[in-house]
Amino acid sequence: MKELSFWDFILFVSSANLSRYFIISGLFFGVYYGLFKNKWREKKIQSRYPKNKDYRREIMYSVLTLCIFVCFALLIFKSPLSAFTQRYNTIDEMGWGYWWWSIIVMIFIHDTYFYWTHRAMHHPLVYRQVHWTHHKSTNPSPWAAFAFHPLEAVVEAGIVFLIAFLIPFHISALTVFLIFMTLYNAYGHLGFELYPKNFYKTWIGRWLNTSVAHNQHHEKFKGNYGLYFLFWDRWMGTLRSDYASQYDLISQKRKI
Repeated sequence: MKELSFWDFILFVSSANLSRYFIISGLFFGVYYGLFKNKWREKKIQSRYPKNKDYRREIMYSVLTLCIFVCFALLIFKSPLSAFTQRYNTIDEMGWGYWWWSIIVMIFIHDTYFYWTHRAMHHPLVYRQVHWTHHKSTNPSPWAAFAFHPLEAVVEAGIVFLIAFLIPFHISALTVFLIFMTLYNAYGHLGFELYPKNFYKTWIGRWLNTSVAHNQHHEKFKGNYGLYFLFWDRWMGTLRSDYASQYDLISQKRKI
């Protein structure tokens, strides 16, 4: 990608971040909270819907988080630190095989990073002052995907900083990772389960995080700390004991 000037870079990254958030979260919201709200009402994980003030709060904090993400992008790509990143310029340097592999590695690194930082956010000294902002959404909507306190937003943005200095990456691979991250984050806060009935019982479903699992975390505050996977929750004993029964209950309501 052609190197952009400082201000053009800010405009480009800001537009990309906001577009990614509003398009993905907006599509989920438009379909499940607008277009098919009445038709699919019985399929909602929590039967009630958030209030308009909840949506406004979620959007406001998410936009603030994305502004902080822009600051981290400046630090990584437009400061003297950029010389120490492992960015490479052409896909041919590493090949398409590594390009795809790097995205998978980013996802696994992020899941581990998120699990442990998320658990740390639930420490009493941190939770009330910082993480409580996100947990105001006890019944989250897809707008809550990035609704963090500014200090938590700094921690969340740290994953891009970590990736940039840890593994060789092409900017397009990082972009695909960020789109996937936004997509799965919005799904996790959707309030509707998209995976099929009995999915959690399958080999792959046993290890993938679901909207039911994350919705439980928002509603009940404890357990289910993962982002994409349930590896760490299962290994560390933090998967809620009522997760399976809750998933079954939602599946019965959906009848699929």
